[in-house]
Amino acid sequence: MAGPVLCSVCGKTESECDCDKYCTICKGQMGVRLCMDGLYYCPDCREACDISVADSRDH
Repeated sequence: MAGPVLCSVCGKTESECDCDKYCTICKGQMGVRLCMDGLYYCPDCREACDISVADSRDH
């Protein structure tokens, strides 16, 4: 089974990531989460792109 999803910039999990968190598409900062591709997305862009949030069990 694959390991946790890591931030594509710093290589850390969402809970350890210290990067400025903003949506990859619209640059919004509200509700951004690390997604399965290692990038951050806001809820609207996640829904529009049909991308799922990375599993948060690594906290």
